[in-house]
Amino acid sequence: METRVGFIGLGIMGKPMARNLLKAGYPLSVYSRRRESVEALLKDGATGAASPQEIAETAEVVISIVTDTPDVRQVILGPDGVLAGLRPGTVVIDMSTISPTATREIAQAVEAKGGDLLDAPVSGGEGGAIAGTLSIMVGGKQEVFTRCLPLFEAMGANITHMGPSGTGQLTKLCNQIAVAVTNLAMGEALVFGAKAGLNLEKMQQAISGGAAGSWQLSNLAPRVLERDFAPGFMVRLQQKDLRLVLQEAEHLHLALPATSLVHTLFHALETLGAGDEGTQALVKVLERLAGVEVRG
Repeated sequence: METRVGFIGLGIMGKPMARNLLKAGYPLSVYSRRRESVEALLKDGATGAASPQEIAETAEVVISIVTDTPDVRQVILGPDGVLAGLRPGTVVIDMSTISPTATREIAQAVEAKGGDLLDAPVSGGEGGAIAGTLSIMVGGKQEVFTRCLPLFEAMGANITHMGPSGTGQLTKLCNQIAVAVTNLAMGEALVFGAKAGLNLEKMQQAISGGAAGSWQLSNLAPRVLERDFAPGFMVRLQQKDLRLVLQEAEHLHLALPATSLVHTLFHALETLGAGDEGTQALVKVLERLAGVEVRG
Protein backbone atom coordinates (compact mmCIF):
# COMPACT_ATOMS: atom_id res chain seq x y z
CA MET A 1 0.00 0.00 0.00
CA GLU A 2 1.27 3.46 -0.90
CA THR A 3 2.22 5.92 1.81
CA ARG A 4 -0.68 8.19 2.80
CA VAL A 5 0.44 11.78 2.28
CA GLY A 6 -1.03 15.03 3.55
CA PHE A 7 -0.17 18.29 1.77
CA ILE A 8 -0.51 21.78 3.26
CA GLY A 9 -0.13 24.87 1.07
CA LEU A 10 -1.35 24.98 -2.54
CA GLY A 11 0.21 28.13 -3.93
CA ILE A 12 2.35 28.66 -7.05
CA MET A 13 4.73 25.91 -5.93
CA GLY A 14 2.56 23.68 -3.75
CA LYS A 15 -0.25 23.00 -6.21
CA PRO A 16 1.91 21.46 -8.97
CA MET A 17 4.02 19.59 -6.39
CA ALA A 18 0.86 18.06 -4.94
CA ARG A 19 -0.31 17.15 -8.45
CA ASN A 20 2.95 15.31 -9.10
CA LEU A 21 2.42 13.23 -5.95
CA LEU A 22 -1.05 12.32 -7.22
CA LYS A 23 0.41 11.38 -10.62
CA ALA A 24 2.91 9.14 -8.82
CA GLY A 25 -0.01 7.28 -7.24
CA TYR A 26 0.12 8.55 -3.65
CA PRO A 27 -3.20 8.83 -1.76
CA LEU A 28 -3.28 12.56 -0.99
CA SER A 29 -5.26 14.76 1.40
CA VAL A 30 -4.83 18.52 1.00
CA TYR A 31 -5.37 21.70 2.98
CA SER A 32 -5.09 25.34 1.95
CA ARG A 33 -6.48 28.58 3.30
CA ARG A 34 -7.82 29.25 -0.22
CA ARG A 35 -10.80 27.02 -0.91
CA GLU A 36 -10.47 27.32 -4.69
CA SER A 37 -6.97 25.83 -4.50
CA VAL A 38 -8.33 22.81 -2.64
CA GLU A 39 -11.17 22.37 -5.13
CA ALA A 40 -8.70 22.28 -8.03
CA LEU A 41 -6.88 19.34 -6.38
CA LEU A 42 -10.14 17.54 -5.53
CA LYS A 43 -10.80 17.36 -9.28
CA ASP A 44 -7.44 15.64 -9.66
CA GLY A 45 -8.31 12.96 -7.10
CA ALA A 46 -7.17 14.40 -3.77
CA THR A 47 -9.37 14.52 -0.67
CA GLY A 48 -9.86 17.75 1.25
CA ALA A 49 -9.26 18.47 4.93
CA ALA A 50 -10.61 21.22 7.17
CA SER A 51 -7.34 21.90 9.03
CA PRO A 52 -3.68 20.88 9.30
CA GLN A 53 -4.69 18.85 12.36
CA GLU A 54 -7.11 16.80 10.26
CA ILE A 55 -4.35 16.25 7.68
CA ALA A 56 -2.05 14.84 10.38
CA GLU A 57 -4.70 12.54 11.84
CA THR A 58 -4.66 10.30 8.76
CA ALA A 59 -1.34 10.93 6.96
CA GLU A 60 1.88 8.97 7.42
CA VAL A 61 3.84 11.85 5.88
CA VAL A 62 2.75 15.49 6.13
CA ILE A 63 4.26 17.97 3.65
CA SER A 64 3.98 21.74 4.09
CA ILE A 65 5.04 24.54 1.75
CA VAL A 66 3.84 27.94 2.92
CA THR A 67 5.10 31.50 2.77
CA ASP A 68 7.20 32.34 5.81
CA THR A 69 8.41 31.27 9.25
CA PRO A 70 5.26 32.45 11.11
CA ASP A 71 3.08 30.51 8.65
CA VAL A 72 5.04 27.29 9.28
CA ARG A 73 4.76 27.81 13.03
CA GLN A 74 1.00 28.29 12.62
CA VAL A 75 0.34 25.21 10.48
CA ILE A 76 2.57 22.91 12.56
CA LEU A 77 2.44 24.30 16.10
CA GLY A 78 -0.87 26.23 16.05
CA PRO A 79 -4.03 25.22 17.96
CA ASP A 80 -5.41 23.20 15.01
CA GLY A 81 -2.00 22.52 13.56
CA VAL A 82 -0.17 19.37 12.53
CA LEU A 83 1.16 18.70 16.03
CA ALA A 84 -2.39 18.55 17.44
CA GLY A 85 -3.14 15.54 15.21
CA LEU A 86 0.32 14.02 14.92
CA ARG A 87 0.64 10.28 15.57
CA PRO A 88 3.93 8.62 16.59
CA GLY A 89 6.04 7.66 13.60
CA THR A 90 4.68 10.38 11.33
CA VAL A 91 7.19 12.32 9.24
CA VAL A 92 6.66 16.05 8.73
CA ILE A 93 8.45 17.49 5.68
CA ASP A 94 8.55 21.28 5.58
CA MET A 95 9.43 22.44 2.06
CA SER A 96 8.98 26.14 2.80
CA THR A 97 11.97 28.48 2.96
CA ILE A 98 12.21 29.67 6.57
CA SER A 99 14.62 30.45 9.40
CA PRO A 100 17.08 27.61 10.09
CA THR A 101 16.83 28.40 13.81
CA ALA A 102 13.03 28.11 13.75
CA THR A 103 13.35 24.86 11.79
CA ARG A 104 15.45 23.29 14.55
CA GLU A 105 12.94 24.44 17.19
CA ILE A 106 10.02 22.96 15.24
CA ALA A 107 11.96 19.72 14.72
CA GLN A 108 12.38 19.37 18.48
CA ALA A 109 8.64 19.91 19.00
CA VAL A 110 7.78 17.28 16.39
CA GLU A 111 10.23 14.78 17.90
CA ALA A 112 8.73 15.37 21.36
CA LYS A 113 5.43 14.05 19.94
CA GLY A 114 7.11 10.96 18.48
CA GLY A 115 7.50 12.20 14.91
CA ASP A 116 10.39 13.35 12.74
CA LEU A 117 10.88 16.55 10.76
CA LEU A 118 12.80 17.01 7.54
CA ASP A 119 13.50 20.53 6.30
CA ALA A 120 13.43 20.25 2.50
CA PRO A 121 13.25 23.62 0.75
CA VAL A 122 13.17 23.65 -3.04
CA SER A 123 14.61 25.57 -5.96
CA GLY A 124 13.52 25.65 -9.58
CA GLY A 125 10.52 27.96 -9.59
CA GLU A 126 7.04 27.25 -10.87
CA GLY A 127 8.38 25.60 -14.02
CA GLY A 128 10.41 23.11 -11.99
CA ALA A 129 7.44 22.41 -9.73
CA ILE A 130 5.20 21.66 -12.72
CA ALA A 131 7.80 19.52 -14.49
CA GLY A 132 8.81 17.66 -11.31
CA THR A 133 12.45 18.71 -11.78
CA LEU A 134 12.97 20.73 -8.59
CA SER A 135 16.22 20.79 -6.67
CA ILE A 136 15.45 19.66 -3.12
CA MET A 137 17.94 20.17 -0.30
CA VAL A 138 17.13 18.18 2.82
CA GLY A 139 18.10 18.42 6.48
CA GLY A 140 17.23 15.78 9.07
CA LYS A 141 18.00 12.17 9.97
CA GLN A 142 19.55 10.04 7.21
CA GLU A 143 17.16 7.12 7.80
CA VAL A 144 14.11 9.39 7.60
CA PHE A 145 15.44 10.97 4.40
CA THR A 146 15.94 7.51 2.89
CA ARG A 147 12.38 6.53 3.82
CA CYS A 148 10.99 9.64 2.12
CA LEU A 149 13.23 9.62 -0.96
CA PRO A 150 10.53 8.18 -3.28
CA LEU A 151 8.28 11.12 -2.36
CA PHE A 152 11.04 13.60 -3.16
CA GLU A 153 11.68 11.81 -6.46
CA ALA A 154 8.05 12.41 -7.45
CA MET A 155 8.60 16.18 -7.10
CA GLY A 156 12.25 16.77 -7.94
CA ALA A 157 15.24 15.67 -9.98
CA ASN A 158 18.21 16.91 -7.92
CA ILE A 159 17.75 15.67 -4.35
CA THR A 160 20.52 16.06 -1.78
CA HIS A 161 20.64 15.08 1.89
CA MET A 162 22.69 17.89 3.45
CA GLY A 163 23.00 16.72 7.05
CA PRO A 164 21.16 17.30 10.33
CA SER A 165 18.12 19.47 10.97
CA GLY A 166 18.45 22.99 9.59
CA THR A 167 21.06 22.21 6.94
CA GLY A 168 18.44 22.05 4.21
CA GLN A 169 17.38 25.61 5.05
CA LEU A 170 20.98 26.84 5.24
CA THR A 171 21.66 25.33 1.81
CA LYS A 172 18.57 27.05 0.40
CA LEU A 173 19.90 30.37 1.69
CA CYS A 174 23.16 29.70 -0.21
CA ASN A 175 20.96 29.05 -3.25
CA GLN A 176 19.14 32.35 -2.81
CA ILE A 177 22.41 34.30 -2.55
CA ALA A 178 23.58 32.82 -5.86
CA VAL A 179 20.16 33.27 -7.53
CA ALA A 180 19.68 36.90 -6.50
CA VAL A 181 23.18 38.11 -7.33
CA THR A 182 23.11 36.30 -10.70
CA ASN A 183 19.74 37.93 -11.42
CA LEU A 184 21.38 41.33 -10.87
CA ALA A 185 24.26 40.39 -13.19
CA MET A 186 21.77 39.37 -15.88
CA GLY A 187 19.89 42.66 -15.53
CA GLU A 188 23.06 44.72 -15.74
CA ALA A 189 24.17 42.84 -18.89
CA LEU A 190 20.80 43.52 -20.54
CA VAL A 191 20.81 47.19 -19.58
CA PHE A 192 24.40 47.62 -20.79
CA GLY A 193 23.50 45.96 -24.09
CA ALA A 194 20.43 48.15 -24.49
CA LYS A 195 22.41 51.33 -23.80
CA ALA A 196 25.10 50.24 -26.29
CA GLY A 197 22.48 49.57 -28.98
CA LEU A 198 23.03 45.83 -29.32
CA ASN A 199 20.50 43.35 -30.65
CA LEU A 200 19.62 41.99 -27.22
CA GLU A 201 18.24 38.65 -28.40
CA LYS A 202 21.47 37.92 -30.26
CA MET A 203 23.53 39.11 -27.30
CA GLN A 204 21.60 36.85 -24.90
CA GLN A 205 22.12 33.86 -27.20
CA ALA A 206 25.80 34.66 -27.72
CA ILE A 207 26.74 34.81 -24.04
CA SER A 208 24.39 32.10 -22.73
CA GLY A 209 26.52 29.37 -24.26
CA GLY A 210 29.76 30.47 -22.66
CA ALA A 211 31.18 31.19 -19.23
CA ALA A 212 28.44 33.77 -18.56
CA GLY A 213 25.70 31.16 -18.94
CA SER A 214 23.20 30.85 -16.07
CA TRP A 215 19.67 29.72 -15.35
CA GLN A 216 18.67 33.38 -15.07
CA LEU A 217 20.19 34.30 -18.42
CA SER A 218 18.57 31.33 -20.18
CA ASN A 219 15.15 31.48 -18.50
CA LEU A 220 14.53 35.01 -17.24
CA ALA A 221 16.31 37.16 -19.84
CA PRO A 222 13.95 36.08 -22.67
CA ARG A 223 11.00 37.02 -20.48
CA VAL A 224 12.48 40.46 -19.83
CA LEU A 225 12.94 40.95 -23.57
CA GLU A 226 9.23 40.17 -24.01
CA ARG A 227 8.36 42.51 -21.09
CA ASP A 228 6.84 39.52 -19.32
CA PHE A 229 7.04 40.10 -15.57
CA ALA A 230 4.54 37.46 -14.46
CA PRO A 231 5.86 35.65 -11.40
CA GLY A 232 7.56 32.30 -11.44
CA PHE A 233 8.85 33.54 -8.08
CA MET A 234 7.58 36.82 -6.62
CA VAL A 235 9.79 39.76 -5.68
CA ARG A 236 8.27 39.93 -2.18
CA LEU A 237 9.11 36.26 -1.56
CA GLN A 238 12.66 36.77 -2.83
CA GLN A 239 12.92 39.65 -0.36
CA LYS A 240 11.70 37.43 2.47
CA ASP A 241 14.43 34.94 1.61
CA LEU A 242 17.11 37.63 1.41
CA ARG A 243 16.07 38.91 4.83
CA LEU A 244 16.60 35.37 6.16
CA VAL A 245 20.03 35.30 4.49
CA LEU A 246 21.07 38.61 6.02
CA GLN A 247 19.75 37.65 9.47
CA GLU A 248 21.76 34.43 9.37
CA ALA A 249 24.81 36.32 8.08
CA GLU A 250 24.54 38.65 11.06
CA HIS A 251 24.58 35.65 13.41
CA LEU A 252 27.69 34.41 11.58
CA HIS A 253 29.33 37.89 11.71
CA LEU A 254 29.57 37.68 7.94
CA ALA A 255 29.54 40.50 5.38
CA LEU A 256 27.62 39.82 2.15
CA PRO A 257 28.06 43.03 0.14
CA ALA A 258 26.54 41.84 -3.16
CA THR A 259 23.55 40.25 -1.43
CA SER A 260 22.98 43.42 0.59
CA LEU A 261 23.03 45.49 -2.62
CA VAL A 262 20.54 43.31 -4.46
CA HIS A 263 18.27 43.33 -1.38
CA THR A 264 18.32 47.15 -1.46
CA LEU A 265 17.54 47.21 -5.19
CA PHE A 266 14.63 44.79 -4.73
CA HIS A 267 13.37 47.11 -1.98
CA ALA A 268 13.42 49.98 -4.48
CA LEU A 269 11.43 47.76 -6.85
CA GLU A 270 8.87 47.09 -4.12
CA THR A 271 8.40 50.85 -3.66
CA LEU A 272 7.48 50.97 -7.37
CA GLY A 273 4.61 48.58 -6.58
CA ALA A 274 6.18 45.50 -8.18
CA GLY A 275 6.29 43.23 -5.13
CA ASP A 276 3.99 40.64 -6.73
CA GLU A 277 5.87 40.56 -10.04
CA GLY A 278 8.51 37.99 -10.94
CA THR A 279 12.09 38.51 -9.81
CA GLN A 280 13.10 39.33 -13.41
CA ALA A 281 11.42 42.71 -12.74
CA LEU A 282 14.64 43.72 -10.96
CA VAL A 283 15.72 45.01 -14.36
CA LYS A 284 13.16 47.84 -14.00
CA VAL A 285 15.24 49.50 -11.27
CA LEU A 286 18.37 49.26 -13.44
CA GLU A 287 16.43 50.67 -16.40
CA ARG A 288 15.46 53.72 -14.35
CA LEU A 289 19.07 54.27 -13.34
CA ALA A 290 20.22 53.93 -16.94
CA GLY A 291 17.38 55.74 -18.72
CA VAL A 292 16.78 52.83 -21.12
CA GLU A 293 14.23 50.06 -21.55
CA VAL A 294 15.23 46.49 -22.32
CA ARG A 295 13.21 45.05 -25.21
CA GLY A 296 13.67 42.36 -27.80
